[in-house]
Amino acid sequence: MCDRGKDRFGIDSERIVINRPGGRVAADTVSLRYFLVLAQELNFTRAAARIGIAQPALSARMRRLEAELGTALLVRSTRSVVLTTAGAALAESAPPALAALDRAWDTARSAAAGELGRLRIGYSLSAGAETAPALVDRLIRGNSGLEVGAVPMATPEITPAVADGRIDAGITRGEQPGRGVRRFLLRRARVGVQLAQHHPLAEHPEIEIADAAAYPLRLPDRAANPAIHDQLSGLFRDIRPHPRFHTPAVSFDVSQRDLRDGVTLAPAGEVAVTAQPAGLTWRPLRGAPSMTIHLVLPREQSPLHLRIRAVARALAHELHWLPD
Repeated sequence: MCDRGKDRFGIDSERIVINRPGGRVAADTVSLRYFLVLAQELNFTRAAARIGIAQPALSARMRRLEAELGTALLVRSTRSVVLTTAGAALAESAPPALAALDRAWDTARSAAAGELGRLRIGYSLSAGAETAPALVDRLIRGNSGLEVGAVPMATPEITPAVADGRIDAGITRGEQPGRGVRRFLLRRARVGVQLAQHHPLAEHPEIEIADAAAYPLRLPDRAANPAIHDQLSGLFRDIRPHPRFHTPAVSFDVSQRDLRDGVTLAPAGEVAVTAQPAGLTWRPLRGAPSMTIHLVLPREQSPLHLRIRAVARALAHELHWLPD
């Protein structure tokens, strides 16, 4: 028997029995399940046929089971099989014990498949309109044992938080710098501009980069997302004269008030369309490279992380987030 007290799982060690009194261990579950079939049939021939083994093999199993328990479970005759008092007690107490054991096995398998546990996902605000909710919904669907919590975070904080284990996964735009993680491409989106519906350029289905550069351009604060800031500003690197860039006073303005002047443009990925306020529209920039959204996972991955990766891959394929 184990030492007294609680172990690291909070289990009372007095209840963990390695060896039964007399040096016997608990019977194997296969023999126990065979016994329950025999207890129902009370006939070796029928029980063996139901199990799918030969009758002599079943008889041998029952003899070993009785030897392990140190008592007779069955009274055999040429005509009948009758349960002893010990056999009747075992037939009554074994099913709930086996059911509990089956649940324990199922729990272990679910954990090994990444279908059980608590999952913490951090996402950048720009990924909160569609990408993060779609992934969270798919992770929860059909996985009742998985608890998923998702919180918006500043983009530069996500990769370090994944690396040191404060969160289990992250969703970010662009190739964010950082160590101790692995990045998986989750989505590609065209780059364009958000603008007021009455803006002069809104009548074009596609806008030239040089034409957009003639207007004031709102860019995200570089401190909030250096990778995306540099990618968007880099679109206009060769334009002369240099366009007028500015960053908004409010880091994340849902109403996009500064675009309603009918002059200012905001370079943005196509994903912005999913959470676009009334009165604004989005147009692609001709020749602009796509914007990427990545799933960030720790370098050393558990079954839960592998589950996230598999679900994300299937979701990206189903929703056509990645070109073929």
